Amino acid sequence: MLVRGGHVRDTAFADVADSGALPPKGAVIVSLPRFLKDRAALLAREDALGVRLETTESPEALGSDVHNFALIVLHVPYFKDGRAFSWARLLRTRLGYKGEIRVTGHVLRDQIAFFARVGVDSFELAETLSPAEIETARAAISHVYQPSVDGQVTIRELRAMRASAS
Repeated sequence: MLVRGGHVRDTAFADVADSGALPPKGAVIVSLPRFLKDRAALLAREDALGVRLETTESPEALGSDVHNFALIVLHVPYFKDGRAFSWARLLRTRLGYKGEIRVTGHVLRDQIAFFARVGVDSFELAETLSPAEIETARAAISHVYQPSVDGQVTIRELRAMRASAS
């Protein structure tokens, strides 16, 4: 189930296995090794391109090609692997990626708000969470201590605003 903006969505992307043939038309998602192997052919396609990164694969491996992707999928193999948080933030800040970031795999409800804070747009999760539960989880953090890519005002900034207003 793919959830973006509180709604279940159909994905426009076909997930292509490393050994699978590329469809002649349509948006595709390929693994990083497949992209690196078939880079020229994939970039020559007219349709949208997505890449799937495992948590062991840094987005920096995409180099300047990062901006050629309409979608970057971060796959979380198990909930204790926090590298996907770092990869999402790195994509948004250091690499300046403006496209969609999607998280798949083993994500806990409690992690969803933190993923949203670092720039994740959509979630492809097991059917155990409804879209409403995902949106409720996204909004679970009302006040934050650390700045992040979501631009939320920090508690320190709120205190400073209150102090200057009085």
